[in-house]
Amino acid sequence: MTDRLAKAIFWVGTLTSLAVFLALTVETHRSFDALTHADALDEHVVAGKRAFERHNCNDCHTILGFGGYYAPDLTRAFARLGEDGVRRRLESPEVVFAASYRKMPQQHLPPAEIEDLVAFLRWVSGIENHDWPPQDSPNRWKHSTERLLASASMSPAAALVQQESCLQCHALGGAGGTIGPRFEWIGGRRDAEWIARYLADPQAVAPGSRMPAFPNLSEGQRLMIGQLLVSLAADRRAP
Repeated sequence: MTDRLAKAIFWVGTLTSLAVFLALTVETHRSFDALTHADALDEHVVAGKRAFERHNCNDCHTILGFGGYYAPDLTRAFARLGEDGVRRRLESPEVVFAASYRKMPQQHLPPAEIEDLVAFLRWVSGIENHDWPPQDSPNRWKHSTERLLASASMSPAAALVQQESCLQCHALGGAGGTIGPRFEWIGGRRDAEWIARYLADPQAVAPGSRMPAFPNLSEGQRLMIGQLLVSLAADRRAP
């Protein structure tokens, strides 16, 4: 290959890539108002966004790809929880999350600010962002097993499920065994504390069970698995 041909390939490739990038950027900006439903923006949504920033909600929550990973993603929180669910969590987090190992601080928000935050999360939930985040996707159960295993490095509970080979007996999404009940069903019938006790000694809780005991796991680890199963059931019920 001659130097002239190599330079031609470089410049053609570079300019073509630049043209495609600029075209996509222009198209995105042209579609931005429609994708975000900018016509639905009003003073309550704007006030809710300012309250969200003022209370540093992004320190714990992710929204539209930005924020912390301690607490759930809020991009589709309104669609997942509904208006009453969002409002209850803002009004009384110490009650809603009493049994959870993750705690949300009581901010003592005035009623008007709560309504503004509800309006903001309602607007964000309606943004057309190509089915993101995946855990709130209508197709979430098609990929639930892959998501669980992929999250093992970040989620202690998912790592324990993988470590103890739970999917050899239990199914999740489109994979797993058929000896025990599906993971998506267990948390809908039992709370996290019951599941933790059952993992410690299945025979004591349900005589005749074929489930093995997991004495190698600490009480806290068993409780984390229980909370994971309860969250899977909650996701399954979410619209």
